[in-house]
Amino acid sequence: MHLEWQIKHYSELTLNEFHDIIALRINVFVVEQDCPYPELDGKDKKCYHVICRDGKGNIVATARIVPPGISYDASPSIGRVVIDESIRKQGIGHELMNKCVDYSIIEFGNSTITISAQKHLEKYYGEHSFTSTGKEYLEDGIPHVEMVFTPKD
Repeated sequence: MHLEWQIKHYSELTLNEFHDIIALRINVFVVEQDCPYPELDGKDKKCYHVICRDGKGNIVATARIVPPGISYDASPSIGRVVIDESIRKQGIGHELMNKCVDYSIIEFGNSTITISAQKHLEKYYGEHSFTSTGKEYLEDGIPHVEMVFTPKD
């Protein structure tokens, strides 16, 4: 499958791109996971968005890279990591996380990256060198765990 990757700041997104990003997130997080939550939280406007398109131009995976001081005081974050159901289990999620981590280091330097991971995805994020801080909590009724990535010097 041919995939096209881009990373854009919110200010660079077209209306159609932002619509398609939000539609994918709602389809997965709200509909598929049956979790009504406030999707539009105001953070998107300050973030970088990783976009993956299939060969037809459809957005099939996305994540947002959140600058320091928005989700966590001192560290950048990665969130709203989502893969369309039709292309899961093909390694695209790993490619997406690699692009997020690499870009975060380029944009914000060699600082720790903090994420709020759904608990059932702890192993997945662990495969990308994120480790649990031990802080577990419910977020929108779903068990989550705080995890950190510390870049190697």
